[in-house]
Amino acid sequence: MAHSWHPVRGRRRSLVAGPWPTTRASWPGVVSTHRAPTGQPVRVSLGTVLTAIVTPFDDRGAVDEKAFVDLMGYLCTHGSDGIVVCGTTGESPTLSTEEHLRLVELACAERPAGTTIVASTGSNDTRHAVEMTERATAAGADAILSVTPYYNRPNRRGVHAHYTEISRATDKPIVLYNIPSRVSLDLPNDQLAELAQIERVDYVKQANNANLAPVDGLGIYAGNDDLFAAVLDMGGCGGILVASHVVGPQMRRMVDEPENRAEIEASLKPVFDAMGVTTNPIPVKAALALVGRPVGGLRLPLVEVDDAEREVVRAALQGAGVL
Repeated sequence: MAHSWHPVRGRRRSLVAGPWPTTRASWPGVVSTHRAPTGQPVRVSLGTVLTAIVTPFDDRGAVDEKAFVDLMGYLCTHGSDGIVVCGTTGESPTLSTEEHLRLVELACAERPAGTTIVASTGSNDTRHAVEMTERATAAGADAILSVTPYYNRPNRRGVHAHYTEISRATDKPIVLYNIPSRVSLDLPNDQLAELAQIERVDYVKQANNANLAPVDGLGIYAGNDDLFAAVLDMGGCGGILVASHVVGPQMRRMVDEPENRAEIEASLKPVFDAMGVTTNPIPVKAALALVGRPVGGLRLPLVEVDDAEREVVRAALQGAGVL
C-alpha cells in the first residue's frame, strides 16, 4: 500500500481510500455494480480524521476570520488530518455566498502543511451547487462535499443528473453526503453504487446508521461520531466528525490503536451523545467555550444551549478528562 509522510504530525497517511477492491466484495452487505478496470488510478486519501469545523462569529455576529484560522491550526495539531469547511456544523445555511467562499479561500490559504481541505458546496439548486463547486475548486479545495438535494426531493434520475453536473464542474474528488434526517431523502446503497459510476464521485459521508455497509466504488466516511469506530473496523476511510473539536487526540488514537478502539469508543460515548443533546452545532460550540476555545454564538434560527444542555456537555467533557 502506498503511503505519504505527514509533514505536520509525523504520521503515515494511506493514499488508498478504504479497502482493496479484492476484499471489498467479500464484506457482508456489500453492494456491487461494477469492478474498477485494471490500471485505474489510485484514489488519493483525504485523511482519516476530518473535522467539520464550526464557523466562529464575533460579538456583532460577523464571521471571525482570525478565530477560524486559529481553530483550524488547533484542530490540525490535535488529531485532524483535514478540515471540512462550511458544512452543517459550519452553519452553511446562514452564511452568504460571499462568506462561504471566503472561508474556503481562507482555509486553503492558511492551512497547516499537509492538511486536506474539503469544501462543502451542496445545494438543492443544481446551478448554485455547480457554481459553488467551480469556485471552491478554483480556491484550492482538495475535495468537494455535496449533500443530497433537500426539500425538492428529486427522484433517482434527478439525483443522478444533479451529481453528473457537479462532477463536470471540478477535477477534484466528490464526497456524497447521505443524511436523510436533515434532507428527508435517503440514498440507499444500491443507488450509491450507481452514483459511484459518475466520474470523480469517490466517497460517501454516510450519516444513516441503518445503511452502513461497504459500497463498491466508494470510500466510506462516518457521518456521525458514533459510526467512526464501525467504519474503521470495516476498513472504511475514517470519519467527518464533530466531537473531534474537543476530543481529537482520543479519536486519533481510535485510528492508531485498533486494539484499544472499542475501549476508547466506550469512553467517548458520553461526548458523542452530548454533541446531540440539541441541534448540531449548538453543543459543540458550547463545548469549545467550556474548554477555553470560545468561537462566539450562533446565527438565528439557532440559539445557544440552555443551562441543562450545557450541564450535559460539561459532564461529558469532565468524564472524558478534557475539563
